Amino acid sequence: MDFQYLIVEKQNAIATVKVNKPKSLNALNTEVLTELNRCFTALETDDEVAVVILTGEGKAFVAGADISEMQPLNAAEAHAFAKLGMDTFMLIERLSKPVIAAVNGFALGGGCELSLACDIRIASEKAVFGQPEVGLGITPGFGGTQRLPRTVGVGIAKELIYTAKNIKADRAYEIGLVNAVVAPEELMNEAMKLAETIASKGARAVSYAKGAIVDGLQADIQTGMDIEKSAFALCFATEDQKEGMGAFLGKRAPEFTGK
Repeated sequence: MDFQYLIVEKQNAIATVKVNKPKSLNALNTEVLTELNRCFTALETDDEVAVVILTGEGKAFVAGADISEMQPLNAAEAHAFAKLGMDTFMLIERLSKPVIAAVNGFALGGGCELSLACDIRIASEKAVFGQPEVGLGITPGFGGTQRLPRTVGVGIAKELIYTAKNIKADRAYEIGLVNAVVAPEELMNEAMKLAETIASKGARAVSYAKGAIVDGLQADIQTGMDIEKSAFALCFATEDQKEGMGAFLGKRAPEFTGK
């Protein structure tokens, strides 16, 4: 894949996607969002990839959407820009493979929203999170009003959005916004170790579990149970289920093939 603003590397079954626009702190403009959309569309059908790590170049994960591009927009143009961001982040959220955000620095506005679209967030001690939009006279536009309350609870999400205040990594961990906080030099190692652990499991099972979680969170509990029941049953049509259970009964390590 050839990109201007992304660096994509693959190692074993893990793809690392790095937003590479450090002079603007990796700000999300139309070009970057379009490349992210194209990248994750390709990763969806890449059978060599089981897990994705998303991070940023330099001192920012993504410092936000590009204000210089947004400032002159009219309402119709802003609607189209929000749709591009939302569609791209929904593609990441619904990717059939887990996505780990390795948040190396500023994750503000669209950057915080991008991290929320990922399955798991690991933060550097230098990471800073926030939804500063109301301080610019706008609302979050890439899913922040929806994913943040679902992640940290309604009260805390309202406080963060209404006040536009930033929080450091330790506070992000306290409120459940991130799964772990690590030293900056250990961030990618920790993300890679987690990715390797996930990639060692049955890929179909992980994918079905992700789908059940994502779909179930949008449904009532009974519908969610039905979704889980279907995912559970589908596993029994895979080779990995026979291998995993056979390995357990045979007291050996499983050799999953993703089939």
